[in-house]
Amino acid sequence: MSQPSTRSKNKRNKQGDNGDTTSEILRKIHATNEITKEDIDTLYKVKKPVCQGCRVNTKDNPNCFCGLVPPLKGSRKSGLWQKTSEILQNLGPDPSEDLRSSDDCPAGLTNLGATCYANSILQCLYMNKPFREGIFMVEPEVLEKQPVLNQLSRLFAQLYLSKRAFIDSSPFVKTLELDNGVQQDSHEFLTLLLSLLERCLSHSKTLRAKAIVQDLFRGSVSHVTRCSKCGKNSEASSNMEDFYELELNVKGLKSLDESLDDYLSVEELKGDNQYFCESCKTRVDATRSIKLHTLPPVLNFQLKRYVFLPKTTTRKKITSAFMFPGVLDMRQRLSEPTQTESIYDLSAVLIHKGTAVNSGHYVAHIKDEKTGQWWEFDDERVSDLGTHPFGEGTSSSNSRPVNHEPVNPSCSEQMNGVSNGDSMDIDHQQPSESITRCDVETFSSCDAYMLMYNLRRSCKDDGKTHVECNGNNKKIEDDSVSGSLPYNLFDEIKSSNALYLDSCQQYTLKKEEEMNRINERRQEVRSILSEAPVRSLEEPFCWVSTDWLRQWADNITPPILDNTTIQCVHGKVPASKVGCMKRLSAEAWTKLISMHNGGPILTNDDSCTICLNDGARDVVSADSYRDRRILMKQVAEDAIAGRCSDGTYYVSRSWLQQWLKRKILDAPSEADAGPTVSIRCPHGQLLPEQASGAKRVLIPEVLWLFLYEDALTVKPAEDLGCLTFPSDSLQCSECNDELSEVACMEDSLRLVREKQRQTHDKLAAGKSISLSLHCKYYLIPYSWLTKWRTYINATARNISSIDKPETLDGIMDLIKCEKHARLLERPVDLVCKRGLISQKSTPVDGLIFITESDWKSFCEEWGCIEEKGVTAEIKLSNTEGNNLTGSCDDMQICEDLRNSNLMNSEVDSRSLVIKTCPEICEDCIGEKESRELMQKLEYCNEDIYVYLVHGKEAPKYILQASETSFDPDRRVSKRSRKTNTGDQISLNVSGSTSIYQLKMMIWESFGVVKENQILHKGTRTIDSECATLADLNIFPGDKLWVTDSEVHENRDIADELSDQKMDVQHTEEEAVLEPNIGELPASKKAGPMCKVDRLPLPSKRNFKTLPFLADVSSGLSVPVLSGLGHFSVHKDLSVPFSSFVQMYML
Repeated sequence: MSQPSTRSKNKRNKQGDNGDTTSEILRKIHATNEITKEDIDTLYKVKKPVCQGCRVNTKDNPNCFCGLVPPLKGSRKSGLWQKTSEILQNLGPDPSEDLRSSDDCPAGLTNLGATCYANSILQCLYMNKPFREGIFMVEPEVLEKQPVLNQLSRLFAQLYLSKRAFIDSSPFVKTLELDNGVQQDSHEFLTLLLSLLERCLSHSKTLRAKAIVQDLFRGSVSHVTRCSKCGKNSEASSNMEDFYELELNVKGLKSLDESLDDYLSVEELKGDNQYFCESCKTRVDATRSIKLHTLPPVLNFQLKRYVFLPKTTTRKKITSAFMFPGVLDMRQRLSEPTQTESIYDLSAVLIHKGTAVNSGHYVAHIKDEKTGQWWEFDDERVSDLGTHPFGEGTSSSNSRPVNHEPVNPSCSEQMNGVSNGDSMDIDHQQPSESITRCDVETFSSCDAYMLMYNLRRSCKDDGKTHVECNGNNKKIEDDSVSGSLPYNLFDEIKSSNALYLDSCQQYTLKKEEEMNRINERRQEVRSILSEAPVRSLEEPFCWVSTDWLRQWADNITPPILDNTTIQCVHGKVPASKVGCMKRLSAEAWTKLISMHNGGPILTNDDSCTICLNDGARDVVSADSYRDRRILMKQVAEDAIAGRCSDGTYYVSRSWLQQWLKRKILDAPSEADAGPTVSIRCPHGQLLPEQASGAKRVLIPEVLWLFLYEDALTVKPAEDLGCLTFPSDSLQCSECNDELSEVACMEDSLRLVREKQRQTHDKLAAGKSISLSLHCKYYLIPYSWLTKWRTYINATARNISSIDKPETLDGIMDLIKCEKHARLLERPVDLVCKRGLISQKSTPVDGLIFITESDWKSFCEEWGCIEEKGVTAEIKLSNTEGNNLTGSCDDMQICEDLRNSNLMNSEVDSRSLVIKTCPEICEDCIGEKESRELMQKLEYCNEDIYVYLVHGKEAPKYILQASETSFDPDRRVSKRSRKTNTGDQISLNVSGSTSIYQLKMMIWESFGVVKENQILHKGTRTIDSECATLADLNIFPGDKLWVTDSEVHENRDIADELSDQKMDVQHTEEEAVLEPNIGELPASKKAGPMCKVDRLPLPSKRNFKTLPFLADVSSGLSVPVLSGLGHFSVHKDLSVPFSSFVQMYML
């Protein structure tokens, strides 16, 4: 049999066409009471063609299996046909992704939020082989008593042996009590950490471990002061002082050599700074300098990139390029010549990325001592840089040629020069006749923050491998490293590595199993679906649920076969379920049932004839219902139009109108219920027609019986919703009486309003009253008059929403103060135009003038005694200096009236004044206005508006908006706008916001530097940064404007915003103390356990990071670091360091 054409497979037939065919067959079955095979094939749609390539699965075609699986290279968002990568995500993270790429590649450290500064320092210390070995030699009993040392040893051991690509540093960070969310300075962290480790290691009995910090990092200097007169040095010049790093200036210097020259330069003491010589017994000129005596094996240079700006009281990072060599010869820098060689190789560069002082990111570039390989340590990520500290073959736009001097190394090394990440230059030198010379690499960086140089060992030392082991340590030697590690840590990490590698292997096996299972399932689905279509009408087939088939084709784990959803109550297949099932070949069904069990089996012989007969009967019944409803619809239309003369029952007019609009269906719907609900009163009787929503219409009995039958069919239990009201039904007497009372009351109120509008015609219309001199008037509050006018002018629609004004008796009491029985409000200002005196047309508040007749009428209508009235009289006065508004004395009303050319000659030279009785209480009004002003100024989280004006002068509309008081009821857009003359922005402020803070907000919004902002309110310039908005009477909604003077150069707002968070006291202390830090002796700049004679201060951080404290009276150093969060003043006393600093400052 030829396959049916599917050319029009995507063109669905209209539902009406299929519905008509089905209805015709069912009508024929009902008429003949016979069901043929042709009828079954048509009703079950078995003759429809087999689809091949539909975009979606067709519901009305049981032979369509398209869309159950995606195309061969397609995928879906979930289920069996997801992308492989997404399916594997359900297995969890792949542990092998954290596997170290090779044993030669170092491991990284996790960043816990803002701990990059600590990670960089820890990597520098770990990559130093002698330091690492010294830490590993500490005895277990010492580690148990020193938690910081114990966690550091564990961290180093994990970095040493772990198979993971990065190590969790949280145990070590928690032991130090560091705040993960606060960025600290890496140099200060190193100083504090070395001081703490020095104290912890002092408990060790292993000599190499006990003095590892001093042996590697400690050097000695002296501060020599020499008299220019007698040539003798001071007694203190012979004192040797320890240093652990050298702090070098960067500002104005281009290279490490220049910084060292600056550090060792001779300072002349003259004038007021003269030195008192003990030999000369007088103050004389002298010189002071620093002398280097011994250098440590690890020489640290701290580059002072942060400088203090006294003018702005802020700090700034110096980002100029700084050059430093790869090989450093320090022999010429020592105060005394020595036979020992002092050639240093660059071993690490600590880099601070970013321009802000209190933010940024630290990374470390460190050289592997054994392989000579450079690595970049960026928290978890470790990158190979090749044989140069800034990467192979990189270049920078800020590099430039540098002249270099050759170095005499003890062991010749061949060094190649390439461009590095920031910049690098090299000068090739020819070998000398007597000494092998080495080319010197020079690097340049704008972000280098700390440099580490390692002393180059002699050839004899290079040939030796010295590893000291104690009884508790295990010697480890492999291809990459050699050293010693405590037994307990070695076994622990070895076990951890075994578990980790096993988890990687288990994940790989689980991944392979999952992928094999998915591939098998996909192959199964595609194979069965290829056999699913039934090729001929004579071929036997089975019915299967479409919902189950979708789940089977989509899920990795298929459900049990379930066909119960397509069964009827007779256990057969009804024709009504044809859209929910598919026609499956016998071969495909056999495979499905054998794999997934379940059932039941529904074949082509399981068509339900009982359901077909019932369906045929329902179709005929629906035809009858539609025909009846069409006839009833015509009757209802006649009833609505008033063309029905035989109406006998009431229904709701609005309900019947909606019933007519509804589509004619085969059976009643829920909307057909309750035809008389809206005309039934709460007492169960007919609601009077004048009630709201009670309009009704009389309909014939035949229509009522049809509607009543439908209502009971839909909601048979709700009889009250379909009460019968014949045409002779009486209206509810109770509801009728209530409506009559309401109607009478409304009529009486309408008459009262009408009478008041006629009595007070001008006041009701809002017209101004013409006033005359020397006439008696009365004053009432304008707010009450406004309410009265709104009330009497209300229409019938909104009358219920209008509040009735208060009685006038109480209102008149409120406008008088209890203490003095005087007025608490002033009369509205008067104006005079063309000789006519009137009140302001649009007053906001105050007392309004009314005539004596209006006042008497108001007293009768709104309950007030006439004697409580406030009288007023307008007079002329020649007194120009009297400005007491509203008192019994003369009150000046308007200066402009005196200059008006439109007034007659009698009034032209005089002022209008108002006499009131009782008088106005200026004291109480002043107190009231003061309270209102204070409340207005104590605002919070309100908006003001700022215009950025491009030019020297603001346009008129901006000046007017800036001078105008803000109306809180007026709606104002808060969006940022651009105009031809500038930009506008709304800022959320409070009354306590300072002008400084406002300028910072403007800086952030418009990008105008704070110092360049010229701020205005109207024509007034605002220049006091310490004042608050409340101090300057800036209220919510006020409009300010600002211009850019462009005097000061632009700078990054990040520095200003970060410094704004500092405490005021801290800022003042640093402003005084910080600029002189660079002049302190080297021993006082940093270093644990230094002997000092006064308290050292940090170079750029708060007091919390001080490396040590000193006993000022004895001059002896006191170890105070018991952790990086608390400091100890005495062995039995531990206090927070912030508290100690406060005591010290006092």
